[in-house]
Amino acid sequence: MSAVQGHWREVSEQSLPATITSTTYFSPPGTTSSQLLIIVERKEDWASYFPCEDVLSAQEYLEQNRVTPPGKRVQVINLCRSYKYLGHGYYCSLLAEARGHKVIPSVRTISELTRKALYGLALDDLDKTLEKALSHHLYSDTEAFTLTLYFGRTHIEPLQELARQLFEVFPCPILLVDFKRTNGWHIEGVKSGALHKLREDQEDQFAHSLDNFSRKIWRLPRSKRLARYDLAILHDPHEALPPSNVRALENFVRVGQGLGIDVELIEKKDYARIAEYDALLIRETTSIDNHTYRFAKKAESEGLVVMDDPASILRCTNKVYLTDLLKSHRLGMPATEILYKDRPQDFERVGERLGFPLVLKIPDSCFSRGVIKVESRQALLEATAELFEHSVLLLAQEFFYTEYDWRIGVLNRKPIYACQYFMSKGHWQIYNHQAKGQDINGECRTLAVHEAPRAVVELAVKTANLIGDGLYGVDLKQAGDRVVVIEVNDNPNLDAGIEDAYLRDDLYALVLEEFVRRLELKRRGQAW
Repeated sequence: MSAVQGHWREVSEQSLPATITSTTYFSPPGTTSSQLLIIVERKEDWASYFPCEDVLSAQEYLEQNRVTPPGKRVQVINLCRSYKYLGHGYYCSLLAEARGHKVIPSVRTISELTRKALYGLALDDLDKTLEKALSHHLYSDTEAFTLTLYFGRTHIEPLQELARQLFEVFPCPILLVDFKRTNGWHIEGVKSGALHKLREDQEDQFAHSLDNFSRKIWRLPRSKRLARYDLAILHDPHEALPPSNVRALENFVRVGQGLGIDVELIEKKDYARIAEYDALLIRETTSIDNHTYRFAKKAESEGLVVMDDPASILRCTNKVYLTDLLKSHRLGMPATEILYKDRPQDFERVGERLGFPLVLKIPDSCFSRGVIKVESRQALLEATAELFEHSVLLLAQEFFYTEYDWRIGVLNRKPIYACQYFMSKGHWQIYNHQAKGQDINGECRTLAVHEAPRAVVELAVKTANLIGDGLYGVDLKQAGDRVVVIEVNDNPNLDAGIEDAYLRDDLYALVLEEFVRRLELKRRGQAW
């Protein structure tokens, strides 16, 4: 008996819906082993439903260290109370993806639902369906209402097709959709709902919808026909630490001309013009909560070839994801533990296990910001108090000092450059944000890939390949025979005079030729 069926037996005498089991649910033909996990923030949130071993609390799931056996599919339904960025619900979906689990909602869906600027584009195509659905007499005297959807289903039959389309765009267990009529009906807002807030009649609808839910692979929007090659490079001329300096951007434009690519520099204000181009290269520090992610999302939806792609941004901007990913694949990394805001009793013991000094990190830190080295137990407690203001999880990592970090650039699963980034003078990091003046970072040395240690290059490529097939910069440290991954950057530096010191124009050509290759394949209707 499934977890949801148990609830159904208690509240209804009608015939039971299809059985959910951990060996058949979500399993396509040929799949030999599959498991369903339902995550709730607190076990009492599932009190109305039949007890089941497949129901885990968020904390239980986050603390799992088991590696999924080869050939086994794990499907996760994340029913946390909130999917707030860096909250429990967010991390459950993030780590599910790192572990190779199929999760609903995905981190991408969570991110898109956070603001209308992200999901507004997806709603434009629903206008015709919306007008037709709401022309029903039930809504003739209504100016606004909220519709609750459970896995894309509603008991209001005239709205079922609209519900299905909304779920296609936003695959989320519970969706709250606000409708408003002003010169015609439109969707005012979309947000995730919470299991623990459902009324008894809504619990019945939820249970029925979950039992009837089956994943579908929705057809992707057809890409526009590509005839010319116009590449937009998103940059911020005022950014203090941009991933490409002015000379590098000029080199992209110049080298692009020789390859038959019209390269144009664009800025945040050019968001509405994305559809004019065939491809987008982001040369601005990325974050899922600013316009760079919106640019990547819109470019992807318009059929452009884009680097960084949205999935890479999501995966690379959070170090908790990378930690779980490396552990799952048994790849080298510094000894690392996750600290939970709700488990202060662990703070003191982590120093005993990792030793002092150790390093604390906010999961989405970049350019060495949000990273603190602590030398003692008292410093640890003070630093965690400060950093937990920004995230419910922190990373505690062994202090692994080297004179320099390796950065291996990887493009389409192949290494393209190797750099040594030396620590800032008198500091333990590459970037010293407390330094006075402009000289806040250490020296750099670029060499041919074949001159870098083979173990470093191989580990970098293996790690980058777990993220995707885009453009990445993998940071590693080496001491003796030990090589560890520090982080993966989805938006690695390509600066004139540094990363291009060995390849020169060929570095820019490699990136641009990869765009050309993908554009040609898309033009022929082939995957790259």
